[in-house]
Amino acid sequence: MSGASSRRKGADFERALVHRFREAMPEALIRRGLQYRTGQEVSDVEVPCFWVESKAHQRTNVREALRQAVETCPAGRWPLAVCKDDGQTPLVTMQLDDFLELVREWWEARPQ
Repeated sequence: MSGASSRRKGADFERALVHRFREAMPEALIRRGLQYRTGQEVSDVEVPCFWVESKAHQRTNVREALRQAVETCPAGRWPLAVCKDDGQTPLVTMQLDDFLELVREWWEARPQ
């Protein structure tokens, strides 16, 4: 795949993620990150409480995507890697401690 095709594929996946997150969080400000900046400054998809690193390839390296999210994630957000292999369903990956913290917050906030 050429560089332009690969960039277009990545941008299309980011736009699809924006749409999916907006469906789940209709009141939230969700948008693609500013692509002219480095990942140190903004995530691929800006979502409240999450730092999203998105990858769409023939075969994604999930661990590398998560490493990148963890290394660039600012304090107060949960790093996520959202990866999609060609022809497959996207996967969300996060560290177990972060996941359990998220579950704990959800559990405590649920109606009794």
